[in-house]
Amino acid sequence: MNKIQPSELKARLAAGEPLCVIDVREPEEVAAGQIAGAKSIPLMEIHTRLHEIPKEGEVILVCRSGNRSGKAYDFLESQGFANLKNMEGGMLAWEQL
Repeated sequence: MNKIQPSELKARLAAGEPLCVIDVREPEEVAAGQIAGAKSIPLMEIHTRLHEIPKEGEVILVCRSGNRSGKAYDFLESQGFANLKNMEGGMLAWEQL
């Protein structure tokens, strides 16, 4: 599993790099705060919303701690997505930056 550190993601976003960040937390969690520009697709909806996730280019997956995004990573990989990264530590780590 390819991983990305929250600090690296933050630096890349600050540099204006266009990134596809998918937040797989539930809507009430996202409402409490999310990474600017991230697309919310709850884990339980991923299988029905594959068309919203680009197959070309890097896709960075985010959740609260890294567990659900890891599950999303495994599922997307099984569906042919190749350039995936899981943000290590999730939003708990992001909030510590």
